[in-house]
Amino acid sequence: MNKPHIPASIWRNPVHFVAFGLGIGAVGFAPGTWGTLLAVPLYVLLQDLAPVAYIAGVCVLFITGIWICEVTTRDIGVADHPGIVFDEIVGFLVTMTVAPNGWLWLVYGFLLFRLFDIWKPWPIRAIDRRMHGGAGIMLDDAIAGVFSCAVIYLTEYLVRIGVD
Repeated sequence: MNKPHIPASIWRNPVHFVAFGLGIGAVGFAPGTWGTLLAVPLYVLLQDLAPVAYIAGVCVLFITGIWICEVTTRDIGVADHPGIVFDEIVGFLVTMTVAPNGWLWLVYGFLLFRLFDIWKPWPIRAIDRRMHGGAGIMLDDAIAGVFSCAVIYLTEYLVRIGVD
């Protein structure tokens, strides 16, 4: 399968630049993984916010992401360009919503999110195939983030009751 070319507009258009993860989506291999890596320092900056502020911020990024991805896909003429990684950034932030602080949880969340984002179990795959535009791009990764978040929550619970 041929990869779509990287549009030059990502370096000139600020909306495209953000959609392509500040240009990291232009990496020739595994752009989703690189986009998720870009989310790690953002998460580290946000992790100590009050839960309500963190969730509100992620919701704002999600809603903004719908617009960013919609505009970019329309402008470049590619329905879901693999270089658009803003959805991975937000999806990872969703993943880490209930994660305890610590690098092990960060790595665990990263691996879980990449697993669900690549594997796309139901309903993620159905949404990925049926929803298009900015909403479809953002929603499948947000749901992968919710699945990953649920696994983190369950794991943390099991670790906590196992220690008590």
